[in-house]
Amino acid sequence: MEKLNFDTVILGGGPAGLSAAIYAGRGAVSTAIVDTNMFGGQPSNYLELENYPGFQLIGGYDLMEKFEEHADKFGVNKFPMQEIKFVDLKNKKITTGEYEFQAKSIIIATGAQPMKLGVMGEKEFIGRGVSYCAVCDGAFYKNKVVAVVGGGNSAVEEAVYLTKFADKVYVIHRRNELRADKIVQERAFKNEKLEFVWDSVVKEIQGENLVNNVVIENVKTGEISNLSVNGVFPYIGMTPNVELFSGQLQQDARGFIITDETMQTSVEGVFAIGDVRKTPLRQVVTAVSDGAVGAVYAVKYIETLNYNAIKR
Repeated sequence: MEKLNFDTVILGGGPAGLSAAIYAGRGAVSTAIVDTNMFGGQPSNYLELENYPGFQLIGGYDLMEKFEEHADKFGVNKFPMQEIKFVDLKNKKITTGEYEFQAKSIIIATGAQPMKLGVMGEKEFIGRGVSYCAVCDGAFYKNKVVAVVGGGNSAVEEAVYLTKFADKVYVIHRRNELRADKIVQERAFKNEKLEFVWDSVVKEIQGENLVNNVVIENVKTGEISNLSVNGVFPYIGMTPNVELFSGQLQQDARGFIITDETMQTSVEGVFAIGDVRKTPLRQVVTAVSDGAVGAVYAVKYIETLNYNAIKR
């Protein structure tokens, strides 16, 4: 196994991680960015973004490609598609299937993933009617009927997107009003292919080889009913990707990493940025901001270590 030394290692190559890589590279510290997948993170799966400043409309993949090219300009060392086996935050060590990284600072940018409904049939039908990515799988539902579960921006935006393919899209929401931004709601309510199922939760996903039905319960009346659908897309929130180091630093009740305003975690020299940390808003623009702040203070931390080492 090859051993590599860097001033800072960034775990995660989404918008937060790539932003951090740019700022760390500009800070003239040796920087590596490591990811279990290709770089780009979740935005690479977004068909379009219309709320990233400077681009009225841009494909998610296209934007992330620009981020990566920008990081390349500053000589950032990239390690995509790594199987990360072990992370020791206190001693700043990261072990993958190919390398052992030793760092002076670690920046965690591992992001978050969609929460599961936790109902019978969900796990069994993943890839056979249950999907967490409308852009990835929407085309499979041409002329079919699907259900989106949730009421936030992601749920409603993906529901509208699915109407490009499906004949009908149900939006199942546990409340009687949406949480999505007003402009997103307005577009949805104008879409004749969308039908809203209010005050309801999914109790079970059913089918034979493929999904053909969801059982729903009205949370106010307790009434149980069925919706005949070909696909289910849950968008009920996010859960942080912290399995590799959970318990090594301070987290909230849901597992999100707690940081201060400099993105410093409870472990000295370890910073957390983007969707993986406790934050009131999870957007590409806030992830990029986190990356800039975290990297700048990681550089300051490394400079302090180097200065103290020289003094000794």
